[in-house]
Amino acid sequence: MVEENLRIHTFTEIPSPEIFSSKIEPKNVPAVFKGCIKNWKAFSKWNPSDGGLIYLQEHVGSVIVEAMLSRSAPVFNGDIRSHERVPLSFSTFIRYCLCLLENRDGRQDDLLESQKHSLALSDTERTDLLFGEAPQQFYLAQVPILNFEKKEHMQLECLGKDIQTPVPLETKSLDSVNLWMNSMKARSSTHYDPHHNLLCIVSGCKEVTLWPPSATPYLYPQALYGEASNHSSVTLEKPDLSVYPRAACLNGFSQKVVLHAGDALFIPEGW
Repeated sequence: MVEENLRIHTFTEIPSPEIFSSKIEPKNVPAVFKGCIKNWKAFSKWNPSDGGLIYLQEHVGSVIVEAMLSRSAPVFNGDIRSHERVPLSFSTFIRYCLCLLENRDGRQDDLLESQKHSLALSDTERTDLLFGEAPQQFYLAQVPILNFEKKEHMQLECLGKDIQTPVPLETKSLDSVNLWMNSMKARSSTHYDPHHNLLCIVSGCKEVTLWPPSATPYLYPQALYGEASNHSSVTLEKPDLSVYPRAACLNGFSQKVVLHAGDALFIPEGW
C-alpha cells in the first residue's frame, strides 16, 4: 500500500505560487493541476482537430528538428540501442501527421490537401523513406522551445509566444521548455529525472504511472555506466520475475493518474 504522505493530490483550483512553494513543492510528492494551462494560446491554436497542425506548419515551417526513430515501438526506451536520432524538417513531421489525421477521420477537405502539396518533394521522399511500413516508430522528443543555457539550440523558439509560465511556477526560474509530440499511441519506458518537471498536456491525453524514489530498488535501474542509467530495466507489462524478483512488489508502490488536455502534473525529482 502507498503511504498516506506519498499519495498524489489533485487540485481542481490552480494553486498560487505561494501555496505551491510553501505547501506543495516541499512535500516532494506529485500533484495534478486540473485545467492549469487552458489559458495558453497553444491550447486552442495547436489543437489538431481544429487546424492546429496547419497552424504549427505555418509558424515553424522547415526548421530542422531531431526526431526519434524507435526499434521498440510503441514503447520508447531511453537505451540508445533501441532508437536513433534522425534530423528532418518540422514540415515533414507535420505532413505525416496530416496524412494520418486524414486517414483516421476519412477527411478530404481542401485545406489538408493544399497543406500536404505545399511541402517540398524532398520532404515527401524523405518521409516515405523514414516511415515506410512502421509509422508508429517515429516521434518528436524534447524539442526545445526555450533553453536558457543553450539558446542557440531552441529550434522551436517561435512557439514560445503561445505558452506562458503556469501560475504555480510564476515565481520560479525555468531551465527549459520542451515539446513532445507523437502521431500515434506510445509509451515511454519507466525513468526518473534529476530535476523537477511540470508535464503539461496541450492536446490528447496521457496516463502516467508514478513510483516514489523509495521504490527504485524494485525497478532495477540500468547500469550506472550506461547512457540510460535513469531508466528501469523491467518490462512492466510482463516482468520476468526470474530475473527481476523484486519487481513482484511494484504494484504496491505505484499510483496512476490520467491527464487530459489543459492539465498539468508536477513530477518531483527522483519520482
